[in-house]
Amino acid sequence: MRSFLFVALLATSTPLLAQVPSYNTPAAYAYMKDLSSGAVLYSKDADTRMPPASMGKMMSVYVAFQMIKRGEAQLGQKVMVRPETWTKWHSQGSTMFLSVNEQVSVENLLHGIVTLSGNDACVVLAEGLGGTEQNYVALMNRAAQKLGVKNSHFANTNGWPDPNEYVTARDLATIAEATIRDFPDLYKRFYATEKFTWGKTLGKGEDITQPNRNPLLGRISGADGLKTGHTEEAGYGFTGSAIQDGRRIVMVVAGLSSFNERIAASVDFMNWGFNAWQAIPLVKAGKVAGLAKVASGAEPTVAMVAPRDLYATVPRGLGSERTSRTVAVPNLTAPIKKGQKVGELIVSVKGLPDSRLSLVAAVAVEKAGPVLAAWNWLKSLFGF
Repeated sequence: MRSFLFVALLATSTPLLAQVPSYNTPAAYAYMKDLSSGAVLYSKDADTRMPPASMGKMMSVYVAFQMIKRGEAQLGQKVMVRPETWTKWHSQGSTMFLSVNEQVSVENLLHGIVTLSGNDACVVLAEGLGGTEQNYVALMNRAAQKLGVKNSHFANTNGWPDPNEYVTARDLATIAEATIRDFPDLYKRFYATEKFTWGKTLGKGEDITQPNRNPLLGRISGADGLKTGHTEEAGYGFTGSAIQDGRRIVMVVAGLSSFNERIAASVDFMNWGFNAWQAIPLVKAGKVAGLAKVASGAEPTVAMVAPRDLYATVPRGLGSERTSRTVAVPNLTAPIKKGQKVGELIVSVKGLPDSRLSLVAAVAVEKAGPVLAAWNWLKSLFGF
C-alpha cells in the first residue's frame, strides 16, 4: 500500500485548505522524516519488507557505538583478522582490503564499514566485539527491538543476501534517527568521512583509497550520512541525512535500478524535503511553554518546558497560518521526575493534521505530605 502523508492524511472539507506538496520518486520504497518536528513528509511502501543490502550495516554500527558509549569497547581496541574470516570475505562484494592476521583497531574497522562498506570489516568487528558474528547479530536484533524497529530482522552483520534478513524503509529511518540522536559525537566522527585509505594493491603495494558512496556528500548542503546499499535482489538503495539551518531530515530510498539513478533520486528527494517544506521555530530548548497541574505534589503545578528546540513543519509559505496551544497530561500525580513528559504543544494548520510535540517537567515534584496536599487542594479549589 502506498501513501503520501504529513503525519496523517488530510481529513477536512473546510475551504482554503493547506495542500501537502506533491512528489513522485522512482524508488520502489521511500520514506522521509523531519527530525526537527517529528513530521513524516513522505511515505511510499515504507512498511513493506525488503532486503537491506549494505544499509543493514547501520545496525552493526549502532551496536558498536552503543558498546563504545557504555565502555564495553574502545576505539583503540585491536581486533585480529582471522584466516577463516579473510578467506570467506576478502573478495565478497565491497571490501576494506584487510589482510590475514592483521591487527586492526575498532576505529579503523568502523571507518571500513561506514565509508568503504566493507563486508569483511563488519564480520571482523563482530567477532572482535561479540565473540562470533551470530552473537553480534543477536545484539543487533535486541537493540533494534528496543528502538522500536518492528518489522525488520537481521541475519548477518553486513546485509549479505539471506532469506531471513529483511527491513523496511521506516525501520531504516528509525535506526538512522537513533544513531544521530544517541551518539552525536560518534556519528559526526564517522559518517561524514569522504574517503578512507586501507590496504595495499597487489604487486606494487600501493595504498588503496576508496571514496564514500554517499550520493549526497558534496551535492546537498549539510549532508553528513548515512549508508548506501546494493545487491541484485535489493537494487540500489540509500538511507541519508542532512541538516540545514538547524533542521535535520532523514530519508530512505530503495529498489532503484542503477548507481546513477540512486544519485539523482537521493539528491532530488532531499532537495524536495528542504525546499517544499519549512520548519517554523516554536519554543527553544528549556523554555517554559505552560503549566501543568499536579495532584498530591509538594507544588500544585509544574512548568512544562521544551526538551529540545521545537519546530512545526508546514508546506512552504504557510507558516503564518499556524496556531498552537499547550495541553497537560491528564491526572498528573506526584512524584514527577525532571524531564518526564507532562504535556504537549499542539500545532494546527487548517487542512493539515495537528503536530503534537512533547513537553517535559522543568523540575522534579515530590509527593506532598497530607497537610501540604490538603493546602494545595484548597488553593486549586478556590484559586488562591
